[in-house]
Amino acid sequence: MNGRVTDIWRHPIKAHGREALQRVELTAGQTMPWDRHWAVAHEAAKTDGLQWAPCVNFSRGAKTPTLMAINALLDERDGLVRLTHPARPPLTFDPDRDAAEFLDWVRPLMSPDRAASARILRVPGRGMTDTAFPSISLNSRSTLQEISEAAGREVSPLRWRGNIWFDGIPAWAEFDWIGQRLRVGTAELEIREPIGRCLATTVNPETGLRDTDTLDILRENWGHKDFGVYGEVATGGVVAVGDQLEIV
Repeated sequence: MNGRVTDIWRHPIKAHGREALQRVELTAGQTMPWDRHWAVAHEAAKTDGLQWAPCVNFSRGAKTPTLMAINALLDERDGLVRLTHPARPPLTFDPDRDAAEFLDWVRPLMSPDRAASARILRVPGRGMTDTAFPSISLNSRSTLQEISEAAGREVSPLRWRGNIWFDGIPAWAEFDWIGQRLRVGTAELEIREPIGRCLATTVNPETGLRDTDTLDILRENWGHKDFGVYGEVATGGVVAVGDQLEIV
């Protein structure tokens, strides 16, 4: 297997921006550091903010497409996050202290027929990933290329909000890894399950507008709506762009 890491992404605030990294240090049993570190609960959320909760409790791109056009930049030293969006002025704030400032900033982006964003949550010890276990998502550029060909247009990897992207592996081969252990850099991940996709992937990440029915493309061509796989860190280590992938 000659796969290699092409991109690493984290999403400091769940569904509110992405940030490219060159390297990351993973810890066994934990999510990627600072990935989905915060999440934005809406006014109809049923969560106390003390433990992991399903994504239906949070504002997200599947329900509010405009959120998909947000970019983020996190300063790990002071916990400040800078958000940018083509329709809003840049905002730099502390999610733990400046929730009101953020809510004012994001309000014009929210869909009026959806529950309004109400508060920012942070669960100690783990990121608010879409899975109940502390997952890291892995996504294949070869598979994405087949999806782009079926769509008749380039489908941006940013639609899929993945953590680790790789190439050099045959398309869809990542599904064969489920139940196995994958070494990436010096870390090892147990590959747990495929990633079932939602309407967020139909949105153009530059404009925040729905423009490609990725779910129909997946169903019509491959009979499912899965793309990528979830892994859980079994052995901590460093992952960097250019690192090799190997089944162990």
